[in-house]
Parts: sequence; C-alpha cells; structure tokens
Amino acid sequence: MESVLVLAHTEVDGSLAKPALEALAAASALGAPVTVGLAGAATQAAADQIATCGAVRLLAVTGDAFSAPRYSTDAAAAEALCRAAGCSLIIAAGTSRWARALPGVACRLGGRVDTHTTAIAAEGGVPAITRWFYRQRMEATLTRTQRPWIVLLDPGCVAAWSGAAGKAAVEAVAVEVPATRTTVSGYRAPQSDEQTIRPDAKLLFVAGAGWTKKQADGAIHTAEAEQLIVGFLRRAQASLGSSKSLVDQSGEGQAVLTCLSHMNQVGQTGSPPRHAKGLSTCCHGEEPHVVGCRFINERRAINLDAGCGWARGKADVLYVADAFEVMRHLVAML
Repeated sequence: MESVLVLAHTEVDGSLAKPALEALAAASALGAPVTVGLAGAATQAAADQIATCGAVRLLAVTGDAFSAPRYSTDAAAAEALCRAAGCSLIIAAGTSRWARALPGVACRLGGRVDTHTTAIAAEGGVPAITRWFYRQRMEATLTRTQRPWIVLLDPGCVAAWSGAAGKAAVEAVAVEVPATRTTVSGYRAPQSDEQTIRPDAKLLFVAGAGWTKKQADGAIHTAEAEQLIVGFLRRAQASLGSSKSLVDQSGEGQAVLTCLSHMNQVGQTGSPPRHAKGLSTCCHGEEPHVVGCRFINERRAINLDAGCGWARGKADVLYVADAFEVMRHLVAML
C-alpha cells in the first residue's frame, strides 16, 4: 500500500476539528504509513492532540499568514506540505477551506483530485473511493492511476479518530508567504441560540412549504410558524433544513420564514445531511425530500395526508396531524 498524507488546518483555538480527525481515521484504516501535514497560526497543540495516532511524520506550516482561510496562503501551505511529504495519496476533510484550495494544489502537483468522497478503502492494495453521482441517486466506487491523488472526504461519513494526547515532535516546513490583497479583521458569528445549522445535532427538523400556506381557518400564519420553528430549534438544539420550494418563495412574492436561507436547503439541490434522526413537517414526500433525508437513520414525518409519497414507505413513523398543532404541543413540553 502506498504512503498517505493527511492534510489538516487548525481551528481558531489551535486544535483540530472533527472533520480533520475523521480524515485521519480514514487514512489510518488503510493500513499504510501515514504522514500528517498541519497548517495554521500555531500547530503544536494540534500535533499534541494526535500525538498517539501512529503517524510516521508530523509536518507543519506555521505562521500568522496561515491562520485565516485564504486561497493563496492555503494553497501555498498545502503544496509545500505535499512536496515535503512525498506521498502519492493525500486525504483531507471536505471543509470549505480545503475544498477551495486543494483542486488548485492538485493542478500544481500534476495530480488529480476527487471531492465529496464518502468512503475510502484499500481493495487489493489499491485505494478506492466511494462517492455519489446524479444528485445522490447512484453510488460508485472508483480508483485512479494518476498520482498524486488528492481525496476530499465529506464530513460525517467516518467515525472521528480518538486517542490520548501527548507530546509530538513536529518538522517545520518552510513556505514563502505569497502576496495577499485581503486582510482578516475578525469573525462574526450569530449567537448560539440563533444558529439554525448545527451539523453535530442529533435531530434535523425539515420545514416544508405548508408552513406558509393558508391553514384550516383560511389565513396564513407565517409569524406563528416562525415562532414555533425557532422555539423548537432553541429548546431541542436541532438543526434546520428546508425544501427548495420554501426557500425560493421570496422570489415569487410569497410569505417567507426569515429564519431560512439557501444554506438550510436539503435534498437533491441542497445538502445531504447525516443526522441521527429527522423530523419532516408539511412535506409532500417527493424525490427531493427523500434524497435529502436518505442518510438519516430514523425518519419521522408530520402530514395531514396518510397516503402521500412520504407516508407510504419513506418515513419510519408518520404522524397524521396538523403540524401547527403538533409543534405547539412539542414546544410546550420542551
């Protein structure tokens, strides 16, 4: 089996996030010599975090210039780490930071890159990856002969590496910092109770277009719908998903929920969430929603129509009821 390099960038606090540990676990499972390449403002804490992972080498590009996500500096750091490691297979987490920089690095190295990989394994001593095509309707296993081969592993597909921390010896890799035209002045983030996208949440709450339609009394209750949804998210610490029809209604002049954006979109035109449980409300159960919840382990739905496409075989549990009434009770209970 050929040698493997795991690329990881540090977080603001200098540690490695869960996606990086997942990439490390996937590389370790191949049974090949593993080298870890770190990039960030300070890398010693991250190296100590994975000191017992069994890596044969720990390389690091360190400096303030590599603390913030930026294509030029991230690509320079990754290229230097790849050349210093000399590995033919490179695995990294499919974060927004690496997904932006590593395809360009593959071009610089004369190699190839595959994104949105869901698994990687050694078949007959040859690495092979698994990924979905045609909007997650077809799954394929493929390999490449070109090297170096960069593989971006989607977060949430592999159990993260866990082990005792220690004291690691790190080899510094020198990089000439490229000229930059941007300055990072700081970070802005919503308050924790206002955050609606929580990848690590145990529950995904999917809102359908029915929330903004006329209800049994003939009126539209958008304000109450948003209050119920946000109240449930805060109390249950759930993540919020939405169908495309709901997030696109603003362009059609219809009432919208201000807590939703295209970032919340799930389905064949959105993200494929991997939460432990899913609760779909006002969902008619057509293919976009089924695709969006394909990787959810336990799927429940609230729908007034017991014979809808979602109810007939798509959901593990169906509540034939009005979503407003159910959510009022849920929020009160919580």
